[in-house]
Amino acid sequence: MSFDPQTIEHLGVKMYSQLPNAIAELIANSYDAESPEVHIILKDNEEGKSIAVVDKGVGMSFDEINENFLRIGRKRRESDSGLSPNGKRKVTGRKGLGKLAFFGIGDTIQIVTKKNGECVNFTMNWNDIIHSKTPNYEPQYTIESCNPQEQGTTIILTNLKRKTAFDPEGLAGSLARLFDFFDDDFVADITLNDNVPIPIDKTLRYRNIDAQFTWNVPAFIEDKEHYLYKKNIIGELLATEKPLKPGLRGITLYAHGRMVNAPEFFGVGESSHFYSYLTGWLDVDFVDEQEEDIISTDRQSLSWDLQITSELRDNLKFLLSSVERNWRAKRKTERQRKITEKTKVDLRQWYPTLTPDIQKGVEKIVDSVVENSELESDKQSEVVGALHALIPEYAQYHWRRLHQVVKDASYADYKNADFYRAVEEAIKRYQTRVQEKSNCNEDGQKLMLKVFGKDNALLSVSSNYKKKNGTDFSNSTKENVEDGQKFMSAGMMSGVRNPIAHEEIRELKESGLFTENDCLDMLSLLSHLCRRLDDAVKK
Repeated sequence: MSFDPQTIEHLGVKMYSQLPNAIAELIANSYDAESPEVHIILKDNEEGKSIAVVDKGVGMSFDEINENFLRIGRKRRESDSGLSPNGKRKVTGRKGLGKLAFFGIGDTIQIVTKKNGECVNFTMNWNDIIHSKTPNYEPQYTIESCNPQEQGTTIILTNLKRKTAFDPEGLAGSLARLFDFFDDDFVADITLNDNVPIPIDKTLRYRNIDAQFTWNVPAFIEDKEHYLYKKNIIGELLATEKPLKPGLRGITLYAHGRMVNAPEFFGVGESSHFYSYLTGWLDVDFVDEQEEDIISTDRQSLSWDLQITSELRDNLKFLLSSVERNWRAKRKTERQRKITEKTKVDLRQWYPTLTPDIQKGVEKIVDSVVENSELESDKQSEVVGALHALIPEYAQYHWRRLHQVVKDASYADYKNADFYRAVEEAIKRYQTRVQEKSNCNEDGQKLMLKVFGKDNALLSVSSNYKKKNGTDFSNSTKENVEDGQKFMSAGMMSGVRNPIAHEEIRELKESGLFTENDCLDMLSLLSHLCRRLDDAVKK
């Protein structure tokens, strides 16, 4: 192996100091070797710590080890067109540097590889390499015969730099996020100290994430001529109901099954709280098929300053902006559904019952609670329920605190926006009650002038009222109250009922002689008269 020790240190030890990233390189080698499976075996016992990566790929001959495997920086795609040995897979490796991942986690590397009845076993030692006085390093090795049916490679890492205990479940989740090719054709698992193996598959990427909404790409974009379709970009984005932990946010890009860009949002306005809820993945295989290598060595980022990647980024921004708009609409609908379910307040039926000025304010408040706030669902329902109690359907009507008799007579017509009929029916109901209580069969203004007043009236509306000390009000006060009931009741008949009964409603409405507010005022006045009537007594 020809090398400069500093190259090994910088590209191996420092670049692959993270355990998942280092093991990922070994898994990728197994995939590129057409192995149907790969097993990561962790040991942590009295004998120490070790990591073994075992596959059943095509293996390597002695010459292939020297010419390919031990050759640092070999651009394999120039010699094999980017395909695995038998052409079954598109390889993920490109730069020939991933093999240095060994030295990021262990000082002693044993490799056993079998191919065509030959078993090559060799060991590399970090201390020997770094202190070598020559540019060539020759590992100790043996070559033995083996069953021709046996093939594959086993890599065992010992003298590990890691001192803390292994976390197999956490490692499985991390590896699942680094790849997109785990399926029935390539199975992977992790075992610690002969315990039950933990499968590594795509489901681990989001195992602790409860998706509220999902978007399939490119199906979400209806335009079949869009860039996403032309570039065959596929994947899935998902949003949660509650904010994600920072490490789980962002969209991961994969190419030919391997991560090529760590989770991010590609320069869109991440100040929007939407991006606290979003995660997902996209396959962008075409970026790994370019003649120019545009993937960083650590596979954490693409070279975004190139024309091809700039175009990709612009389209990803478009995608995320579209998803955000769709998310806001979906989340608003879902939150409204939950609010309706908990409060029995249907916003779609509530809003049209309010006057435009009131409706605008109510919608603004509800939207702030439902769409833009981070309140829990129960709290949102509580706030909207309290608002509805203050501003119910037909709020202006209810705010008048109308007498029940007036409500019974007018509410149905008021809901139908037939304000004139609402007032007319309420007046009729008031007249009927006056007739019943006074036993007088007169009608309209004549009835009111006969039944009420200070002189020769049939009913008194002030007799039941006393001062706080129990004494009567003065005669003049009582007379004024009696005449007020008389003239207001008579005026209601002549000034309201008669015009409504004899004029076209259209003319009254368009002229402004009687408006909706006038009708509400009349209903309020009728409520006052009805309350006086409730306490009236015969003289």
